[in-house]
Formats: sequence, C-alpha cells, structure tokens
Amino acid sequence: MIWQAMQKLNLEGTDILIIENVGNLVCPASFDLGEDYRVTLIASTEGDDKPKKYPRMFLTSELMLVSKSDLLPYLPFSVEAVVKDAREVNPAIEYLTVSSTSGQGLDEWCNWLLDKVKEKKGTAVKEEEKELVGA
Repeated sequence: MIWQAMQKLNLEGTDILIIENVGNLVCPASFDLGEDYRVTLIASTEGDDKPKKYPRMFLTSELMLVSKSDLLPYLPFSVEAVVKDAREVNPAIEYLTVSSTSGQGLDEWCNWLLDKVKEKKGTAVKEEEKELVGA
C-alpha cells in the first residue's frame, strides 16, 4: 500500500517521508514497510512497561521517543526503566524525551532526523560513485 501511494505522489525534492502507523505496538513491528529507520513513540501516560510487553517493536527500532515528558513529574513512569528494558532487547536503541507542550527535546528530535537524511544521502552518493567507477 505504501509503495502504491508513493507512486501517486510527486516526491521530487523530498528528503524525508514519515510513515505513521497508529495502533498497538505489535502489528507495526511485524511488517517491513521499506523504511530506512524505525522510531517507536512511547507516551509517558501509557506506562513504562511497553518494551516488556512488545519487545519486537523495540528490537526493530533505531530510536525510542518518550513523549509527554512534561507530565513525568505527575506519572508513575520511569524513563530509566523504559530505557533499560528497551536496551535489554536492543542494546543499540537510542532514546530522546520530548514534549510538544514545553518543546523539550524537539530540537534533538529534528537534529536526529536531519542527521539520518544526511547519512542516507551520503550513502546514496557513495553508491553512485561505485556505479560510475564500476566497482
């Protein structure tokens, strides 16, 4: 479905395409959508037990965003515990805490995305150079 939708879009000049899969954390982990990077969003209001309940989602993600960080002082949610649990299934997973209300972490999130775009473009250029050289 994603590929079909992309064929109908003018993506010229597009550096980033975000595919949002709303729902539980089981189904999205089971399907390869052709993404370059996978990010799991975990809301502080939903509890810090998600890596133990849905380990596959964290296993296949490069980044975990802990959202609604402005509410952390009022919730029984431990960022340290959720990071520890996520890293038990994926030691390489990165994490950021973000809040759209306070803006906390949003610059870091945007910079992570921009870094991944640069990384992807760099890889694409190297692949083109290999093709030109015939290697």
